[in-house]
Amino acid sequence: MVISRTPYRVSFFGGGTDYPSWYLKQNGQVLSTTIDKYIYISCRYLPPFFEHRLRLVYSRIEECQHCSDLDHPSAREVLKFLGVDNGLEIHYDGDLPGRSGLGSSSSFTVGLLHALYAYLGRMVSPRRLAKESIYIEQDIIKETVGSQDQTNAAYGGFNRIRFKQDGEITVQPVTIRDERVRALDENLMLFYTGIIRTAEKVAKSYVEDIQFKEQQLVRMHAMVDEAIDLIGSGDLDDFGRLLNEAWQEKRTLSKLVSNFQVDEIYATALSAGALGGKLSGAGGGGFLLLYVPANKQPDVKKQLSHLLHVPFSFEPTGSRIIFYAWHREYKEEELAHTEYSRIPFAELKDIK
Repeated sequence: MVISRTPYRVSFFGGGTDYPSWYLKQNGQVLSTTIDKYIYISCRYLPPFFEHRLRLVYSRIEECQHCSDLDHPSAREVLKFLGVDNGLEIHYDGDLPGRSGLGSSSSFTVGLLHALYAYLGRMVSPRRLAKESIYIEQDIIKETVGSQDQTNAAYGGFNRIRFKQDGEITVQPVTIRDERVRALDENLMLFYTGIIRTAEKVAKSYVEDIQFKEQQLVRMHAMVDEAIDLIGSGDLDDFGRLLNEAWQEKRTLSKLVSNFQVDEIYATALSAGALGGKLSGAGGGGFLLLYVPANKQPDVKKQLSHLLHVPFSFEPTGSRIIFYAWHREYKEEELAHTEYSRIPFAELKDIK
């Protein structure tokens, strides 16, 4: 059995500039971090005693003979991409709900890829995990998604991620003093709005004509540099105010980015002492990230008591294999078609 653990992410600035339709013409960048909330994917060899040869467990249970029969698009295409067709059971567990704006779908894709590579006897680099996840989601499934979520999930940490016109993606850890990072971490609050939305629908409402949003996206791109300067200089409250400016810019991208309910929640948070914030991800619902000075956090929590407050901390690592069990429970002939399932962890091959 193999278990991968892949973090969710929180994006601060630059969201929208990570869509290929933008950065392949204009360049893009984001400032984001992974957090200590995770998606767990377990994969195990399925013995040949069942009518089905493939079992996938998430909010549904799918049992079939071949991966092409799966309804779950990411699982189906990852299995096809790696050539794993049957004789497998996969379980998904997440600390947070899907459709939440914290990159859950991409964390699933990265985590499943990572787990299956280990199952196949290979250890892969974050670069490969990110690039292949982007390819699967954007080119095979053809989802309207950017490129930051997969990169965040694969690499982990608090980073400036640059998206270049030639398609190259670079990850630059933000080098600031640990106490500043801790202070920023402590001034952030995350609330679940309970509003479920499909990120792709929201994203489609502005990505399809993204070149006409140049003024907003150029400004949002520049905010990444400003935010890093503010953190470096210790002006964390101004970082919070910049979040508010970024949210106002993002709201102009599409009418679906926000709604009356979200606007009301956000206004309540500001009146209680928050300096800024934003909906995570494409918008429309999910989780609301707020910058709130520590002395104001009890007031904000009280005013938003109808929402679920989710404490979190920054997570420095990306997707990891946290469990790898190698055993010989079955006869050699039963495992003949899955030679990779008999490779000890110490012998896994690294692939850049």
